[in-house]
Amino acid sequence: MMWMCKNGLKNLTKKNMHIENRISWFDNLRSLALIGVIGIHVSSAYHGVSIISYDFWICNFFNSLSRFGVPLFVMLSGALLLPRNEPFDVFLKKRLVRVLLPFIFWSFAYIANSLLNDLKSGMHLNFEYISQQVFIHFRDGSVPHFWYIYMLIGLYLFIPIIGKWLRNATENELLYFLSIWFIVIILDQPFISKIKPAIDFSYFSGYLGYLVLGHFLTIKTFGNKNQTNLLAFVLIFIGLSITILGTFLVQKYTKMSGGTFYNPLSPGILIYSTGIFLWFKNKDFSFRPMVIVRNTMSKYSYGIFLIHIFVLSKLDDFNIRWDFINPIIGIPFTMFICLIISTGIIYIIRQLALGKHISG
Repeated sequence: MMWMCKNGLKNLTKKNMHIENRISWFDNLRSLALIGVIGIHVSSAYHGVSIISYDFWICNFFNSLSRFGVPLFVMLSGALLLPRNEPFDVFLKKRLVRVLLPFIFWSFAYIANSLLNDLKSGMHLNFEYISQQVFIHFRDGSVPHFWYIYMLIGLYLFIPIIGKWLRNATENELLYFLSIWFIVIILDQPFISKIKPAIDFSYFSGYLGYLVLGHFLTIKTFGNKNQTNLLAFVLIFIGLSITILGTFLVQKYTKMSGGTFYNPLSPGILIYSTGIFLWFKNKDFSFRPMVIVRNTMSKYSYGIFLIHIFVLSKLDDFNIRWDFINPIIGIPFTMFICLIISTGIIYIIRQLALGKHISG
């Protein structure tokens, strides 16, 4: 996939446009990634539904459609942060503080909610139990989707190192890394890993590749607008088809979870997310209400990401979830309500003293 492009990289300083000239389409992708993450968590609850049922295919479609969320977030980090030539201590202080303060605040909020539920269930809470729960939640993540924050912190720690290489790398060097990374992703798939050679590919694995990919796709020219759109459409179609059909076939013919094809580090999701990135690259909205919504979502995206699982759990208490009505309506409706409520909560918190530092 990476070697399909024929045009050479132009001078990095010229291709690295001023941030203000690119902020609109970055905001588009950030908002879209947020919608994708919420879509995943709304539509993922269908597990256990028969694969020949209508509900399965609707949920599988929405779930697959949303799977660009995490890759887009990581690619955006690569596009925005890797070109910055900052001293590592300055970079880490700025980025980690911005990530850690809201993360700690919401971790304690989720822990408190968990302990409150334990108390309501009749459990006796003593100091030892509370201390143990706090430790476990911070070690493993107070809610499942916080795995992303732990992964992101690891990437941030490495960005000052890899950034120096990327800012001076040639096109062939970037393609060299991305090509091996793509091959490793294929070799790591459950159906292929048995034939994987005993070579240590760990240096070309994981979400680091999405960082590099985001940087590469930002500074790379893929022909004119029509050529770029065509390439993006083909990648979206191929990647989405692999994910939807692969999920069905895995559950039909094996005992493995269909989530294999939902993994961000799977070929289908990589291809699909690359297409989404290219499709929205350098595109902007002119309709003012849409711009306002986009800018609000982008501004509060981190806080919405942190809180949306709590909101979804409360919506579930009121039976507002993917199946409260026909899922083709229930999934987008639940996503929309979750997004509105989450945005409202973050907005209110940010109006308080120090609120913008802890809300996200």
